[in-house]
Amino acid sequence: MAQPFVTRFAPSPTGYLHRGHAYSALTAFEAAKAASGRFLLRLEDIDATRCRPEYEAALLEDIAWLGLTWETPVRRQSDHLADYDAALQRLRDAGLAYRCFKTRKEIAEAAQSAPHGLPVPYTSAPLPAAEEAERLAAGQAFAWRLSLAAARQHLGGFDITFTESGETRPADPTAAGDIVLARKDVGVAYHLAVVVDDALQGVTHVIRGRDLYEATPVQRLLQTLLALPAPTYRHHPLLVGPDGRRYAKRDHAQTLREIRGSGVTAEDLRRELGFT
Repeated sequence: MAQPFVTRFAPSPTGYLHRGHAYSALTAFEAAKAASGRFLLRLEDIDATRCRPEYEAALLEDIAWLGLTWETPVRRQSDHLADYDAALQRLRDAGLAYRCFKTRKEIAEAAQSAPHGLPVPYTSAPLPAAEEAERLAAGQAFAWRLSLAAARQHLGGFDITFTESGETRPADPTAAGDIVLARKDVGVAYHLAVVVDDALQGVTHVIRGRDLYEATPVQRLLQTLLALPAPTYRHHPLLVGPDGRRYAKRDHAQTLREIRGSGVTAEDLRRELGFT
C-alpha cells in the first residue's frame, strides 16, 4: 500500500503575505493535489510579540483568495505548548539539553572574536550545579539548548541522512551549534516546534523554500533523538523580484492584500507564478 502524501504550508502571522508566500503555498498545494494527498495549514504563532490577530485573519483571506483549501481545524502552535514541553522534557531527561545563561549579544561577540575572524557555531556545556542554582535564584534569564556533544555521544556519532527530492543526503547538524530549544519566556523555539508538529500531524513531505534547507540537518537530529518519523524534503527555489532580491516582509515586499486591491485576480497571479 502506497504511503499517504501529507504536506503543509506553515506561515507565521507576523505580517502580511507576499508573492513569495503565495509561491510556496501553491507549490505545496499543487504537490498534494497531484499526489491525491492532504494539504494542511499550520499557524506558527509562538512569537507573541510579533504575531497579531489581524495578520492571521488576512493570511486566511489571502490563501483562500488564491484558491487553496485546507483541512480544519487549523493547528496553531500557541494552542499546543504542552506538546512541546513534553518533547523538551524528554530531551532533558536524556541529558541532551542544558540551561544557557549567555545573552544573544555575548554569543555574537564571542563569534566575532573567533580566531582568523571566522565565526564558529556556539557550543557549551551545563554550568556546575551550584553556579546554575545561584543564577536561577537570582532570576537570570536562560535558554534551553540542545547539547551537540551529548547528542553525539547518545547516538554514537551523527550518521544521519535526509531525503531531498528522492536523493539521500548527509545531515550533519554541527554547523548549527547548540541550538535553542526554548527560552524562559517562550515555551519553545522554532526547530523543536516544527519537528513535533510535523510528527503529530503526520506530515510525510515537507515542501518549503530553499532558505530553510540549512535547517534540515538539525531538524533531522531532533527527529532522531525523539524517535520521530523522517519526512521527505523538497526545498524549492526562492521567488525574487525585478531587482533580483527575494521577497521578504522586512523589505516591505508588495503584499497579497495590495495585489488584490490593485485589481489583479487570483488567476492572474497564479499564471504569473507559473501555476496554470
